[in-house]
Amino acid sequence: MSNTPASTAGDAKKRTALGKGLESLLGPRPTIAPQAPAATVIPTPPSEPAGRPLEIPVDKIERNPYQTRSAFDEEKLNELAQSIRSSGVVQPIVVREAGDGRYQLIMGERRWRASQIAGKPTIPAIVRQVSNEQAMEMTIVENLQRTDLNPMEQARAYSRLSREFSLTQEQMAERTGKDRASVTNFLRLLKLPQPVQEMVESGDLTFGHARALLALSSAPEILAAAARIATQNMSVRQTETYIKDLMNPEQRPAKPEKVKEPLDPNVREARDLIQRKLGLRVHVEDKHGKGRVIIEYANVDDFDMILRSLGE
Repeated sequence: MSNTPASTAGDAKKRTALGKGLESLLGPRPTIAPQAPAATVIPTPPSEPAGRPLEIPVDKIERNPYQTRSAFDEEKLNELAQSIRSSGVVQPIVVREAGDGRYQLIMGERRWRASQIAGKPTIPAIVRQVSNEQAMEMTIVENLQRTDLNPMEQARAYSRLSREFSLTQEQMAERTGKDRASVTNFLRLLKLPQPVQEMVESGDLTFGHARALLALSSAPEILAAAARIATQNMSVRQTETYIKDLMNPEQRPAKPEKVKEPLDPNVREARDLIQRKLGLRVHVEDKHGKGRVIIEYANVDDFDMILRSLGE
C-alpha cells in the first residue's frame, strides 16, 4: 500500500520534467485567458451570407468579359424570360465584385439576360471572390457542359486559356474535364480559313467535317472542298472519302469504260459505204434511229475533198 503514493509522486515528477523539456523546444505554453460569460459575447454578423444568394440589382451587373458564347437564341431567351416572370429565377447566377458597388458576371448570362427581358429589378446571385483565371475557367466549364456551344466557340475558349493564362493543353484538359486529344482537335479548328470557320459556326459544317478538311494542305483546297461538301450535303464518312481521294488521286478507282452497243447491220453497211466513197475514217453513233456521223480528216486536202463530195 505504501508503494502507490510514492509511484504516483514519481509519475507526476516525470510528467513535470517532460513538460519542461517540451517547453524548451517549443517555447512556453500560451496562457489561455478566461472566457467571458456567454451572455456578454456578441457575435459580429457577416457582411454577406456565405454560400447564400443575395438579391442584386440587374443593372448593377456587368457582362462577363470571358464569355465564350458569341450568340444567344432569342426565341429561347424569351421562353426563359416568360418562365422567370411566372416562377422567378430558380438557380442563382454567380458574380464577383467589380468595385463601386457593381458586380461582374461569372456564370448564368442567359438567366441574367432573360431577367432583363422579363423586367425583373433584381436577380438572386452568389458572390464569389475569384481571380481572373478562376472566373474564366468557371465560365468555360459551364459553357462546355452545355450542348449548344458550337465547335468554334469551344476552340476560341481553349485558345484564350492558352494565350491569356499560359496553360498547356494538359492543364486545360484537366481543368475542363476533357481529354487532351479533344482539346488539341478543337484548337486545330482555328487553322481553318475564316470562311470555313464561319460555316462551322453556322452549322453548315460539323466538327467531323472540319476535322476531315484539316488534312488538306492549302487554304484554296480547303475552301473549295468545304463549298462542295456543304452544297452536296455530304456526311462525315463521305467527306472523309472525298478528302482522301483529293489527297491521293492516283488511288481513285478507274471508271469502267462504257460498253458500246453493236451497230445495226444496216447502219454499219451505210458507214462502210461512206468510208469507201470518201476514203476517210467514219464513225456512226446510232440509237434508235437517231445519232451522228463523224468524219475524220488529216489535212486541208481531205477537208476540201469532203466538201466536193457534198457538192460544194
